Amino acid sequence: MPLTATDPIKIIFAIIFPPLGVFLEVGLKGHFWLNILLTLCGFIPGIVHALYVILKH
Repeated sequence: MPLTATDPIKIIFAIIFPPLGVFLEVGLKGHFWLNILLTLCGFIPGIVHALYVILKH
């Protein structure tokens, strides 16, 4: 999937606060809740998952 104009903004949000980047990409779906759980377990897993979701969709 090609990058859109808003992807750099989502990536910046994913690094600062991972659930926000995922929310902007998919909304309140399963990936969002999984990212909250991963961020609570450790900040780095939350970032990795957020970047995965943003770049995959």
